[in-house]
Formats: sequence, structure tokens, C-alpha cells
Amino acid sequence: MESRHAADVELARLCERGDESAWERFIREYRPILYRAAEALDPSGGAREIADSLYAELYGVRGGAGEARSLFRYFEGRSSLATWLRAVLAQRFVDHVRMRRRLEPLPEDEDATASGDERRRPMSAPDDPSNVDRPRYVALLREALGRAIARLSGRDRLRLSCYYVQDLTLAETGRVLAEHEATASRQLARSRRTLRESVEQDLRETARLSETEIAECFACVTADPGPLDLTQVFGAAAERKEPAAGRSA
Repeated sequence: MESRHAADVELARLCERGDESAWERFIREYRPILYRAAEALDPSGGAREIADSLYAELYGVRGGAGEARSLFRYFEGRSSLATWLRAVLAQRFVDHVRMRRRLEPLPEDEDATASGDERRRPMSAPDDPSNVDRPRYVALLREALGRAIARLSGRDRLRLSCYYVQDLTLAETGRVLAEHEATASRQLARSRRTLRESVEQDLRETARLSETEIAECFACVTADPGPLDLTQVFGAAAERKEPAAGRSA
């Protein structure tokens, strides 16, 4: 409780004990965070269902002795509650993708030269230090995101930078761009969709990743966004944009 996340720990403990006002506060403040994370993982809505299913585990499922055992008991405050929830959701999503892939039949034209170990290699947890693919996935996503940002208009890049890099509120972001707060919110949502589609296409066509690898790629960053320094990503995007501007002058 002496950590900088003491307030989050206190909220989790109250929710674990079934405090109604704490639970209402959790739903009000953290459901939007979970839904945004779910949309980032899978815009088609598959992760949204997983996010909804988490509430039963967070509220408390009945164990063998009949007592309610809440998922909150695993939160110890080593990160913020929001970061912990995103990591839990990302892990559930990866588990879902892994299970779906396990149930799918192997394609008939699969490369016969691939070893059985290569074909059966399981997906690692996105935040597992033993996940040897994680550094590669993060690097690929960082590069793809930089290229996608560079393709946005200057106004869209400024709006994204104000909100995600400079941590301005929606109202403050709107004032910078001389637009209403609701307009800023809608435009940010549109830019996020555009970036998601552009990054997925880049990973699919340039990096040659499969749909399962793309899902794990996003899950890695959702579970731990630390390696994805947006300041560096926006800086790299600006450098890519400058030569194009010079040619058009």
C-alpha cells in the first residue's frame, strides 16, 4: 500500500470484497479502458467479448468450497490497475487465438519440409520474457506504425501527438486545433482506425506476418507498451515526412 499505485490497490481490494460503490466506480472508470484495449487488439469485436467475460472473473467466481474468488486478488500494485487489466486482457486474447489455431485443421499444402516442432511451436505469452518473438514483433510494429503515421495529414499527426505524446486532454487538444472537444474525439477515433488498418496491411504485406502473428504482435504491445516509445515513433514519422515535403516544394 506504500507504492505509488496504492489507490489502485485499495480499489481492487474493495472490489474483491464486493463493495458495491467500489465496483460501480471500477465499471465507470475502467470499462472504457478495457473496451479501448479490446478494440486495439481486434477491431472486429472478438476481443470485446473477452473483455466482457472478464467481469465475471473480476467480480468473483465460485471455487470448490463455494467461496467467491475474484481475479482482483492477483493485483499487487506493481503496475497501475489500467496496465494490469490490459495485460490480463491481452493474455486472454492470446489464449483465445492459440486455442482457435489449435482447433483449425492444418492446410493440405503446408510446407512438407517444415519440421514437426516448427509446425507445433506454441505461442508464448506476450509479456513472457522467454517469448523470443516479442522483440521482433515490437520492432516490426514500431516501424509499421511510424510509416502509417507519416502517411497521415499534418493536422491528424498534430492531434495524435497532442493527445498521446503530450498527454493533453481532449478539451486541450481541441483548443490547440481550434475544434470542439467532441470533434477532436471523433477525429482521434478515425485516425486510430486508419492507423490500425494501415499497420495491419503493412505487417501483412511488408513483414509477411500471418493473421495469428499480427494478433500476437498487437498483444505484445498491449500487454507492455513500454518498448513502444511514441515520442520516437512520431519523431521518425516526421523525418520520413520531411523529404516528401521538400520534393513537393
